[in-house]
Amino acid sequence: MARTADRARSAGSANRRQAARRGGRYTPPTPRDVRKSPKWMGPAIAAILLVGVLMIVLNYFDVLPASPTNWYLLGGIVVFAGGFGLATRWR
Repeated sequence: MARTADRARSAGSANRRQAARRGGRYTPPTPRDVRKSPKWMGPAIAAILLVGVLMIVLNYFDVLPASPTNWYLLGGIVVFAGGFGLATRWR
């Protein structure tokens, strides 16, 4: 019985020594199913956010037809929120 416990202890310390030689901490392997976003997603996020901000700013500068109106402001906020929602899905 004592020999079995000694072997288990020595095997555990050997594993710790190997881990210390490799770099110290255990690093789990990266999963194979890591999702990546398509390449067009970054520019699309930037464009959508820019359109939303431009709608809001141009509304206040009276550049848009029939502005200033709250509908342009609401539309700009909705478009900007859509870009922000898309940005949260970017990986």
